[in-house]
Amino acid sequence: MNAVPASALLSRPGAVPADAPDAGVAAHYGDPYAEQRSLERGLARVDLSHRPVLRIAGPDRLTWLHSLLTQSLTDLQPGRETQALVLSPHGHVEHHLHLVDDGEAVLAHVEPGTADALVAFLRRMQFLLRVDVTDVSETWAVVADPGLRLVPREELAAYDGVLAGTAAHEALRVAARTPRLGLDTDHRTLPHEVGWLSTAVHLDKGCYRGQETVARVHNLGRPPRRLVLLHLDGSDSELPATGDDVVLDGRTVGRVGTAVRHHELGPLALALVKRTVTDGAELLAGPVPARVDDEPAFALPASPARAAAAARESLLRHR
Repeated sequence: MNAVPASALLSRPGAVPADAPDAGVAAHYGDPYAEQRSLERGLARVDLSHRPVLRIAGPDRLTWLHSLLTQSLTDLQPGRETQALVLSPHGHVEHHLHLVDDGEAVLAHVEPGTADALVAFLRRMQFLLRVDVTDVSETWAVVADPGLRLVPREELAAYDGVLAGTAAHEALRVAARTPRLGLDTDHRTLPHEVGWLSTAVHLDKGCYRGQETVARVHNLGRPPRRLVLLHLDGSDSELPATGDDVVLDGRTVGRVGTAVRHHELGPLALALVKRTVTDGAELLAGPVPARVDDEPAFALPASPARAAAAARESLLRHR
């Protein structure tokens, strides 16, 4: 695998390099809060060119990916973006991909540090199919404005508009309750727990690795954990770290994901907590007092059993 090149935009005035996992691009350019506001209004671009980009070419690419990933891809139209997951045999999330087909190949970008393992998995599953997986990070770059998209790397280097750093992008991402693999997930994460069932999983497609767990948990409607947004105590300058315990009444009930400072909402964090933790609960996120947001992070798709029960209740109410 080729190393993802450091961004040319790090040489721009005021650029402050980001720490891992976002090393290689700018955390901010001097004013993170102003950058959040510009990004929120659609006036800025975020350099995410540290994200690896893979190219999957060949006439069998869509049917092959369809058989491996959680998304339905056989009818993916050129230019349409989608998301997909690679699951373990037990249904736990291993990889999260953003995909777009250009009519000749699928371009996929993934989290920093995950590309080698993903390419190794894909090549093991290649068999005699007409597909070819290559790393094209040197020629393609990911940007956010605020949605994620791919541009030629030379186009990014020549960009002369307003820039926002990863700190601004992360703050808006957390406020939008959007999870990120490896930060807001762990090795046990199920797609149902973090909202990926509605964005990266097709519930009616054919067999793929981990599908039995996806179907079972969906039919029961009871994933063991859920993603929540935490409002952190703003009286302390400290933010919890990714992986810190979330504690309720002296008991560990989850883990902290990404913690940020939002220009309007103040300090926030995403956390994976036990399903029984209620909205509005007061708890500790690492050393910081926190409250679970009263609005759920996402709506779970109704399981067939719950949908049938709701239909029966509605019918009885209207008789």
